[in-house]
Amino acid sequence: MATAADIPALHALVESAFRGDSARGGWTHEADLLGGQRTDPQALAEAIGDPDKAILIAGRDGSAIGCVQVGQAGVGVSTLGLLAVRPDRQAGGLGRGLVAAAEAHARDVHGSTRMEMTVIAARGELIAWYERQGYRATGETRPFPMDDPRFGLPRVDTLAFVVLERGIA
Repeated sequence: MATAADIPALHALVESAFRGDSARGGWTHEADLLGGQRTDPQALAEAIGDPDKAILIAGRDGSAIGCVQVGQAGVGVSTLGLLAVRPDRQAGGLGRGLVAAAEAHARDVHGSTRMEMTVIAARGELIAWYERQGYRATGETRPFPMDDPRFGLPRVDTLAFVVLERGIA
């Protein structure tokens, strides 16, 4: 689990996987939909300090190459988010392993039987990947925070989240 000492490496990892030209080196990114930041050190510190959340890190040779955040969202429900794999390490199974680790944490620590996440609706490839992992669309959509630069600077004006879920009991 991440600690405050991991924040600089986590921040660099997440930004490289989601935004800017470095993200284009991987198979999935948000660089065409959003500019600006994906997260910031303060948000990472808040997540690390929250007893209902954990950021799990995958490392190799002393470097963070992947991470995922899992949070308790209510009785029997956890959330999965911030799944990031360094672009040059994508498509090798690390993402699947991080999802499995997040689900195990949700079951073992939170006592959850269901995992939920939101994905930008326009990210069809990523939604299809999660579906191959057993997640299904609930039919629920949620608004994207279009006017909050902490979540990025929209390059399109049609952003929204879809909600995916999976039983993990």
